[in-house]
Amino acid sequence: MRKLIIILLLSASATLTNAQSNNIEIGIIDTINSKILNEKRSIWIYKPENFDVQKKYPVIYLLDGDWHFVSVVGMIQQLSYINGNTICPEMIIVGIPIKDRFRDLTPSCDSSISKISGGYNEFISFINEELITYINSAYPTAPYKILIGHSLGGLTVINTLMKFPNMFNSYIAIDPSMWWDNQISLNEAKNTLASDKFENKRLFFAIAHNMNKGMDTTSVRKDNTRNTLAIRSNLELSDMLKANSNNELNFQTKYYLNESHGSIPLIATYDALHYIFDFYNFPMDKSDYADTTMALVYRMKYHYNNVSNIMGYKINPSESIINTLGYNALYMNNNKLAEYFFKLNVENYPTSNNAFDSMGDFFYAVGNYEQAIIMYKKALSIYDNIETRKK
Repeated sequence: MRKLIIILLLSASATLTNAQSNNIEIGIIDTINSKILNEKRSIWIYKPENFDVQKKYPVIYLLDGDWHFVSVVGMIQQLSYINGNTICPEMIIVGIPIKDRFRDLTPSCDSSISKISGGYNEFISFINEELITYINSAYPTAPYKILIGHSLGGLTVINTLMKFPNMFNSYIAIDPSMWWDNQISLNEAKNTLASDKFENKRLFFAIAHNMNKGMDTTSVRKDNTRNTLAIRSNLELSDMLKANSNNELNFQTKYYLNESHGSIPLIATYDALHYIFDFYNFPMDKSDYADTTMALVYRMKYHYNNVSNIMGYKINPSESIINTLGYNALYMNNNKLAEYFFKLNVENYPTSNNAFDSMGDFFYAVGNYEQAIIMYKKALSIYDNIETRKK
């Protein structure tokens, strides 16, 4: 197991000779011995910054992981930041470098391009039976999983959604190579989208501006040259998705006029995460902090029950936000509301010394010193904090 690092140069002067080098770790590189593929496969793994083995984390499986790992890690760090406007949950990211993209990511053999193409079935079996099993055994994973792929990786995403829809909860296909082998996957998708059900599955489908100068999405459909086959295939898939709304697939397609096939992955992944987790954020403003009723409590309960139902496991509101709401209510002398929030954190985060320390502060503020001491001692049993000991 190797550390995946970025080198940060901290220089006291403009010359490199005086620079001091420090490492910023963004993940690790691990290895799996695959019996299915009969080879060793490296995987790049990112864990959330405040990783807690007591929590469970959704997992992103990222194809071409060595290309896109850094950008996706940065997005997840920003969008999952707990500040009252959290777009998505903290997640584990599993980057999957691809040894031979034509071999691993294509569903059929097109010998005119690659004689070893068509290994999709073995590759997806490796992911399902070996990689996911390994990640679930090594990390505290939640049941929610996302598959992200670009180009031939996007083709793999679409093929997996069509053939094994229950393998993942959400799918992000970025400018997929639906042109492959005379559109074999596109033709299969036409029948599958019309006949199968995709209940509780989400797909974000991004299309890049891959056409000749002067063309638009209307005129390019009339073209029949090889040069426009890629975008015509993707526009055709977009039409299929829209024409089969009864299959219960929750999807969004987006055409990026200003992005090429190479530039589209970053912005498409960003948009995809907003779409896939459009239910996740719990918006709050100043009026919520000033409200002395229980309205916020009821709204919060409903919201997180809904989020938990969609994600398939219990999701609690952020400890830090609830802690802030508790002290805010205490400051406004709303003891009933303050007690609710502090107790909620104790219930949701029973291994947090801060939750019990704050509960102690509440009891102290209302004059129940006996219970305050009990809470402070509980906090100290979890972590011997000097400030708690002073209390």
